[in-house]
Amino acid sequence: MNTIVDAQGSGSSGGSGSHSLPRQAERGVGREEATSYLTAGHGVKSWLFTTDHKRIAILYALTITVFFFIGGAAATLIRMELFTPAGDLVSAEGYNKLFTLHGVIMVWFFLVPAIPATLGNFLLPLMLGARDLAFPRLNLMSWWLIVIAGAFVLYVLVMGGVDTGWTFYAPYSTTYSNGYVVAAAAGIFVSGFSTIATGLNFIVTTHTMRAPGMHWFRVPLFVWSIYATALIMLLATPVLAMALLLIMIERLLGVGIFDPALGGDPVLFEHLFWFYSHPAVYIMILPGMGVVTEIVTCFARRRIFGYQFMVYALLSIAVVGFFVWGHHMFVAGQSMYAGLVFSFLSYVIAVPSAIKVFNWTATLYRGSIVLDAPMLYALGFIGLFTMGGLTGLFVASLPIDVHVHDTYFVVAHFHYVMVGGMVSAFFGGLHFWWPKITGRLYPEAWARFAALLMFFGFNMTFFPQFILGWMGMPRRYHEYPSEFQVYHVLSSAGAVVLGAAYLLPLGYFLWSLRYGQPASDNPWDAKGLEWRTASPPPKHNFPSTPRVDEEAYDYHPPRRPPGGHLDHPSDGRPAS
Repeated sequence: MNTIVDAQGSGSSGGSGSHSLPRQAERGVGREEATSYLTAGHGVKSWLFTTDHKRIAILYALTITVFFFIGGAAATLIRMELFTPAGDLVSAEGYNKLFTLHGVIMVWFFLVPAIPATLGNFLLPLMLGARDLAFPRLNLMSWWLIVIAGAFVLYVLVMGGVDTGWTFYAPYSTTYSNGYVVAAAAGIFVSGFSTIATGLNFIVTTHTMRAPGMHWFRVPLFVWSIYATALIMLLATPVLAMALLLIMIERLLGVGIFDPALGGDPVLFEHLFWFYSHPAVYIMILPGMGVVTEIVTCFARRRIFGYQFMVYALLSIAVVGFFVWGHHMFVAGQSMYAGLVFSFLSYVIAVPSAIKVFNWTATLYRGSIVLDAPMLYALGFIGLFTMGGLTGLFVASLPIDVHVHDTYFVVAHFHYVMVGGMVSAFFGGLHFWWPKITGRLYPEAWARFAALLMFFGFNMTFFPQFILGWMGMPRRYHEYPSEFQVYHVLSSAGAVVLGAAYLLPLGYFLWSLRYGQPASDNPWDAKGLEWRTASPPPKHNFPSTPRVDEEAYDYHPPRRPPGGHLDHPSDGRPAS
């Protein structure tokens, strides 16, 4: 049992049988406003210079939301261009700049920081029973660094863009591109320091600030996923920083590093870039796996199947991910023997990913499943991630990759994992922890509709691209033969549905801040220390240090299934 002693010395139990409303009435709205981290300081300065991990998480969330819509606007223009075979909306150069802007912003200013810097920042100390992260000022600095990095990218956008693609392949990026390559690379370079600072903070916090009784195999799997992600952040990001620094040096000083005309080797840049960028895939997806684990166990009312296997699978993905970068370079001229080794290792890393899918499925088996919005997003993640993972086996195969390399098949595979998987998990996590973050409930019916709409819109957008790629349609072309048009029209129509699915939660989340019902401390009757403090939490998280006396996910058969219904006075559901 997790027990916390409050300021008056009375104990509150976190047992699974506490299906009651007195906590909300006892706390009261007035006390919530007096003690919440949201009201602990007033004015813009109290936010911009805060060291409270929860407020910094909100700052990150606002920042990445801005970049998400900028990147989304670029994607919208791309899909509008591809609606017809002729390049009649933008020029070839303008199209190159659009997909470069979309890739740079979505990868480094949304996907990489999305879950770690927002939900991770907010929840890690709460889940560990700590008052804050180990280095609060470093945490604030990491947010300021990503704002500065974003300013570089916005400068590039205003000044005319960059057309190298998000991969910055040399020697085009170092010698021939007419865009603002140095400014764009500098922005990503600075954002890397933000990532490194965040990873270091998470690792030290996890090692040194766990609550009494929380040994390593009582740590929630979301924390394990953030820990594994932080290891990749710390070890892989410096390699990207060095590669981009070398790009800037060659472009500005003419030093022959990658340009063969100057004695350089362009394949060297590919090795450096993908040594970071494939582990970066797991920076994006591992936290999503942690989120889905928390949701599945809660809404199935069952302890996670194979907890220790899940831990080892997370760590295995983080480690083996450093040894598979060469599968991006099967057609780059590397030796056949190297290609075979990288192909084999790419199949190896599929094993721990499959273990996670099997364990989620086993956890759901015979569970008391409730299909509230967080669970719908989690199930969407499992389906889309599985699809992305299985098609990853295609591109890990040497003969198949030679055929589909640089086609829309690769575009679809990447988006099934990164967007279908990670974004579904991110939205699931937002819905799951929204009552804890804000102290308010959102309209459940609209949330379920948005989750289903996202799943439908995503598949309508990206599944036709698998067919396009298999038929030989290359990516990064703004004109194409007319026989491909039907699939591009389907994809563009799906993008409209997907865009609506992304906008809906923004609307009802904002609505809930003013009109949503007050949330109790644990509206889902979930496990974990974050549910044993107020909603929203006080500035220092807990009135006193909690102690952990039970295993992780110690669910028991409930008297009633979980859901926002614990906060509704009549029919038991959050207001719709």
